Amino acid sequence: MPDEDTEPDWTQIQASPEFTLLRRQVRAFVFPMAALFLGWYLLYVLLAAYAHGFMSVRLWGEVTVGLVMGLLQFVSTFLITWLYVRYAARRLDPLAGRIRADAELH
Repeated sequence: MPDEDTEPDWTQIQASPEFTLLRRQVRAFVFPMAALFLGWYLLYVLLAAYAHGFMSVRLWGEVTVGLVMGLLQFVSTFLITWLYVRYAARRLDPLAGRIRADAELH
């Protein structure tokens, strides 16, 4: 068992192929999802600012397109969170566990 006071070699861990793969897999999810969400949010803001007629179309009763799109912002946030949790459990956590176990051994 390694000495409790000994720090892992963080430079070696960061340079390892497993850590590089972990970073690549994080970025493979985060960057496209962030771009998608920001695009979706920007569309909502632009429509709210410049397409008043469209956003005020009543779908049923007092419910408008703008209200539905605003609520869908919250839905999409929860959906992205759920997707990330699934992705992390399947792809990121096992790899991070192996990196952590390797660091504890050395």
